[in-house]
Amino acid sequence: MAGVLVINTGGTFNKRYDEISGALFVPTDESAIEAIVGEFRGNLDLRVLGLVHKDSLHMTADDRERIARAIAAAGERKVLIVHGTDTMHLTAEHLERGCPGRRIVLTGAMKPYAYDRQEAAVNLALGVGWLMAADEAGVFIGMHGLVRPHAQIIKDRANGVFRAV
Repeated sequence: MAGVLVINTGGTFNKRYDEISGALFVPTDESAIEAIVGEFRGNLDLRVLGLVHKDSLHMTADDRERIARAIAAAGERKVLIVHGTDTMHLTAEHLERGCPGRRIVLTGAMKPYAYDRQEAAVNLALGVGWLMAADEAGVFIGMHGLVRPHAQIIKDRANGVFRAV
């Protein structure tokens, strides 16, 4: 199968506000991603798979292995992972070891799609475009206008942006 597999693992990208508890939560649906993908108007061959649905600070080694197994079982060679920004580098390291021969981009958002649609949409589109532009295998992070091999990009926590290193 050609095309791109989009795996949703949760993160701030997907968070919504619970009006009863007053807390942000990661929903167990793909509505933010589906809304963005809907803007592509059927021009791209994408398959969305919801997998973990949690804040990346709560992501475990088992969760990362579950993601790697899903990628290994998929027909798609190109994979975009929507992931929380705090630990996406750890998942990228795991996938580099466990998913050779694939072109993988991890992306996310610093603000929930429900509150800032632009950042989430731009980051997702950036990742999809990067995947489709070439076939070079590797694990990359795509955030804030940059796509780099995962070891060459970091989260600048002081300024709330990802930067090349």
